[in-house]
Amino acid sequence: MASAARGVFIVAAKRTPFGAFGGKLAEKTCVDLQEVAAKAALAAGNVDPSIVDSAVIGNVISIVPALTVNRLCGSGFQSVVNAAQEILVGDSNVVLTGGTDNMSQAPFMARNIRFGTRLGADYKLEDSLWTSLTDFHCKTPMGVTAENLGRKIRNNERRGRGLRLASQQNWAAANQEGRFKAEISPVMLKIKGKEVQFDTDEHPRPQTTKESLAKLPSVFKKTGTVTAGTASGISDGAGAVIVASEDAIKQHGLKPLARLVSYGVAGVEPTIMGSAQFPRSSGRFKLEESPSTTST
Repeated sequence: MASAARGVFIVAAKRTPFGAFGGKLAEKTCVDLQEVAAKAALAAGNVDPSIVDSAVIGNVISIVPALTVNRLCGSGFQSVVNAAQEILVGDSNVVLTGGTDNMSQAPFMARNIRFGTRLGADYKLEDSLWTSLTDFHCKTPMGVTAENLGRKIRNNERRGRGLRLASQQNWAAANQEGRFKAEISPVMLKIKGKEVQFDTDEHPRPQTTKESLAKLPSVFKKTGTVTAGTASGISDGAGAVIVASEDAIKQHGLKPLARLVSYGVAGVEPTIMGSAQFPRSSGRFKLEESPSTTST
């Protein structure tokens, strides 16, 4: 883990010109604009792109009253990393971190009609959920990266179904034993005029069988191996983690569950994004177990 005593320096800075609202840059995406600025900064500082370990970019269209970060599947972990960094440099002692998404509320959007529509033009609605999970630089949806990676490591559909079935069975057993109760905080819902407590994961399907998984067609490619049964789920929810310094623990009498020992980030080819999760990658957390806690 980086030490707070290490020097930090700026070696280059570049930007694009700023266009007027609805002006010359209106057709350029934020990805297009950031690419221009990033390439210029790398060139100005004579920085070889291959030595860049991580990329953090500000992008503001959100409504959560906090510093929000987007590292797709790793966003929640990144919030903990940011907290550790704040504590290491002495900027914070206690940090509330977490992640939240309500994928059900992802809107459909009409792009490029703010400044008027042309007669006869057929403007299409765009699914923001699909758009958000598509890399516009390499034009690849996240689901296709799973297909690409599966082909690269010679994964097969039968093995994928087996892992998915085991996942459902493991969840069912853990839920039956009440292993999730300590970590779940119920959400109160109003259904047909009555207050109802929602306290059990809704997305898992413990009734899944090998036969039902085998009937599912591939989702992203006609001859692909990723089906609705083996793809990551689309769901809604939130989680929170409180990160504190050793001084704060002593001062406020807090009970540590684990110590963050190190973290790492690995840059990979975006069309095989999931390869960062393999053991040989450094893109993972390392936690040290505190006394009388279960391993993380």
